[in-house]
Amino acid sequence: MEARHTQDRPPPDRPPQDHPSQDRPPQDRPSVPALVLAAGGGRRLGGRPKALIRYRGRPLIEHALAVARAGGCDRTVAVLGAAGAEVRSTAELGDCLPVDNPDWATGMGSSLRAGLAALPPGASAVLVLLVDTPGVTPAAVARLLAAHAAGAELAAAGYGGRRGHPVLIGAPFFAEALAGAVGDAGARALLAAHPAELRLVECGDVATPEDLDTPADLARWTGAAH
Repeated sequence: MEARHTQDRPPPDRPPQDHPSQDRPPQDRPSVPALVLAAGGGRRLGGRPKALIRYRGRPLIEHALAVARAGGCDRTVAVLGAAGAEVRSTAELGDCLPVDNPDWATGMGSSLRAGLAALPPGASAVLVLLVDTPGVTPAAVARLLAAHAAGAELAAAGYGGRRGHPVLIGAPFFAEALAGAVGDAGARALLAAHPAELRLVECGDVATPEDLDTPADLARWTGAAH
């Protein structure tokens, strides 16, 4: 989606909680499903699909879905790719809508396109969350939803003023996001094209942006070498 953060910062002191955040938006706010991009094959992790990497006792995809729900997303969509059948059979997806992306190896753009095409009708925006960012919390999700409820059609979590994940895309930008999602760029082109409309929502006090991309990242996040 955008530049990855690779600082050697420690994970949050406390894991993201599954219960609703205090920042969670009320039920009368616009419908914003979460789109969890979980198709990656984990090439730099020895070919282990990221969706199935265990974090705090469960697969990363379960963790990401729980964060999205607890943050206030009313529905969830997950794009699967590498080992998609195994993810479906072993992970607890609940009421999530799984979407297969046969072109997952071409990059994140194809997963974003597949997910946007599968969004439920009536969504006023979508909250895009990467499966390999376990430091994102329900509070961060809730802040982006609140920004949308206040009028933002493009928003991204900020960490000390730097753009990170999650990202919120309003319905008026769905078509442009689809057209610009190529290769591994995700929504980067969309966000770059609309700096005036993009609202950076500071989340550095409630979440961390680092991803889980290498064995060193995995060891840092899980507290043990894998």
